[in-house]
Amino acid sequence: MTATVADAPAGAGAGTAGGRPVLVARILNFELVKQFSTWRVRLLMLLSWLGPGLVVFAVDHQGTLPSDTLFGREMHATGWAGSLVVLGVAGTWVLPLLASVVAGDVFSSEDRLGTWRHLLIAVRSYRRIFAAKAIASLTVVVLGLVGLAVSSVIGGLLAEGNQPLVGLDGHQLTGGEAGGKVLLAWLCVLAPTLALAAIGLLGSVALGRSPMGLLLPMIAALGMQVAQLLPLPVAVRLALPGYAFISWNGLFTDPQQLGPLLIGVGVGLVWAVVATALAYLVFLRRDFTNLNNDGAGRRALTLGVLPLAGVLAVTIGVVAVSTGASGSGIEQAKIQRSMTTAFAHLYRLQQAQMRQPPVTEAQLKTSTVCGKSEGLGAQSGPGNDWRCTVFWVVPGDNVTAQAIYQLNVTANGRYIADGDGPVQVNGYFLIATAGQVVPNPLWQFDGNVDLLASH
Repeated sequence: MTATVADAPAGAGAGTAGGRPVLVARILNFELVKQFSTWRVRLLMLLSWLGPGLVVFAVDHQGTLPSDTLFGREMHATGWAGSLVVLGVAGTWVLPLLASVVAGDVFSSEDRLGTWRHLLIAVRSYRRIFAAKAIASLTVVVLGLVGLAVSSVIGGLLAEGNQPLVGLDGHQLTGGEAGGKVLLAWLCVLAPTLALAAIGLLGSVALGRSPMGLLLPMIAALGMQVAQLLPLPVAVRLALPGYAFISWNGLFTDPQQLGPLLIGVGVGLVWAVVATALAYLVFLRRDFTNLNNDGAGRRALTLGVLPLAGVLAVTIGVVAVSTGASGSGIEQAKIQRSMTTAFAHLYRLQQAQMRQPPVTEAQLKTSTVCGKSEGLGAQSGPGNDWRCTVFWVVPGDNVTAQAIYQLNVTANGRYIADGDGPVQVNGYFLIATAGQVVPNPLWQFDGNVDLLASH
């Protein structure tokens, strides 16, 4: 870089070195070399491309499964479940950490090293420097996401193979269908990942040497996770840029719950574009001639926090008006409908496992009655006090039977249904069939309520 500065003539124009423009591709290559020269990025890439596959393969060969994690209890049944478990964990911790370490440090590292003046003299173009640094950091983040997906899929398929996957409404997906939806789910979380990376770029430019720039994506991700646990209105929940880390669940129902997913992806992309544009504006207004000015100050508030708060307010309004959503989105009728569908699908699966004659859902005539807090108070909203009784016609006997479930419904619409009798239907974790012991699909299962669905 020193040689480049020395060779540049005094009258060279912006974006030139030695009278010739410095191509963005050349600067980008330099930035990528700098990224992968740090031990932190190398370690994260190694863990992203090897860690998930090894963990999934190891868990698949253990007797205990992470049954409290979405699709965790399916890891012994199909290789695709392991990748979905990794996706849930990655959206919570790994991808925000990757965005912080890479995008959150790409500009502030120059402040700490005091190399801004050398870089600007060599390139002489704010626009090209910003473009190269932004593209390099986003490239590394996307590469880490791809590694997580590929590694987890390979580890799961090596352990359990391309077997069918039970969806969140009890219907079975073939191995090919499951694989396509798993890959689409990973693609959908690219939008919130880019949003966090863009927030990292903004923090890195605006806060300079301050460690808060490096931590900003992690803080933003943690704040969104806490918000998802709160009883927020649906419009607020969907307007958060990280909602696609959750709404990919809707791909695994029939029909697919695409409304929340498309909104989550769209909001994530809007935040990615706006935060990147704000980072560029702040970068253009930086005073690089003053070594004591690293960008932190009032401008970080006026060009960073306030515009993003405005984006959040606008997206909340747009989502509320366009969807008509109000309240928590979790209502008695929705839970009853979801439980009826899931139980009918899973009952047929249980009968097939027990080598019983096949039945149709029309023959079962399944219905469900659910109540919250024993019928006291409002019959809506999240909580672990939902109780459902499922009724169906026993095939061949024309007798109406019933099964009881305790439900823990989270604020984002996911629920766990825990069987509470009768024992011959949902009282045991395992069932014996044809001399083999297999998991009982009706003992405990996951479901998902569409927060935007009508009553």
